Amino acid sequence: MKKSLLAGILAIALAVPSSAFAAGTPNFSKIKVALVPGGAHPYFQPWIAGGKAAVAEFKIGGTVFNETGEWDQTKQNAAIDSLAAQGYNAFGIFGVSPSDINSTFASLKAKGFAVGSLASCPGGYDIVKEPQKNSADFCLSTDTGKAAYLAAKSVIAKMGGKGNLVHLTGNAVDANTIRRMDGVKKAIAETGGKVKLLTTITDIDTDLQTATKAVSDLMAAQGTKINGIVTTAYNPAVAATQSVAASKLPIKVIAIDDDAKILAAIKSGVISGTVVQNPWGQGYVGSWVLSALGSKACTMKTPGLYTDSGSFLVTKANLSSYNATRTAFSKALLKSYQTKYMTCK
Repeated sequence: MKKSLLAGILAIALAVPSSAFAAGTPNFSKIKVALVPGGAHPYFQPWIAGGKAAVAEFKIGGTVFNETGEWDQTKQNAAIDSLAAQGYNAFGIFGVSPSDINSTFASLKAKGFAVGSLASCPGGYDIVKEPQKNSADFCLSTDTGKAAYLAAKSVIAKMGGKGNLVHLTGNAVDANTIRRMDGVKKAIAETGGKVKLLTTITDIDTDLQTATKAVSDLMAAQGTKINGIVTTAYNPAVAATQSVAASKLPIKVIAIDDDAKILAAIKSGVISGTVVQNPWGQGYVGSWVLSALGSKACTMKTPGLYTDSGSFLVTKANLSSYNATRTAFSKALLKSYQTKYMTCK
């Protein structure tokens, strides 16, 4: 991120306190926010800190993080029903099934609950042009196509603009994965044939063991043919970082997210960089928006609205400053909800 943009974001965040909006501070004491990913995954852990930060800053009645869905939509629905029975009345959800989650959202809305789709929007539609097809109140998620395009452009530059590129990613049926594959293909197409997509490996983000085996097999079979690797899922990013370091092959890598191993590899020069997402901001901003909706203090101007929670290229040059950039972006995004995307009393 350019210094001028960082300065602008920081100025916005510092000039206007995030808890301020047109009519003053609303009462969120009766709102209990449940943050519910599809199952256990390292990506979602910052939701916990983001939710707690929102509770402390905005005096929300409470928050809980529940990852017991086990990547099964029926089990996730059961977990949500249990949370509702316990008094939670606002839900930020990463749906297991992109095609079925809308029915879960609609059911919760029918019961009077505020609902946000966090980290992923329902699949099968244009998330920007067709917000009405999202049955949740809003979707706050990475623009995964944009993030993957940024990552692919970065690794292609490190490759000298030519050679063989491998894409490692997640669940092939996930709408996020489809957008990521499209983003990588777009960056490759812009090279005019100078870069070839050697292979795309999907469905290897279940756990680190699965990702490590897939990357090890790839390196054994084609390692000497690979000039660059772009990873757009968490576990494959860690696996690729470890495998390239062990192989000592001159493969350029742009990873995703900010696992400690990835950051250490950037610092040592083993990999070129990573594109970080903003799960903390999803938990923080999402909790405020859910509380504002649940308390009836605000309504969405565009029901089902999609907003990009942000993605940021991290290299050795900005290792020490990227998190401040991300936090400032989250504060500015919250201000946009308070003053632009919602109507507040």
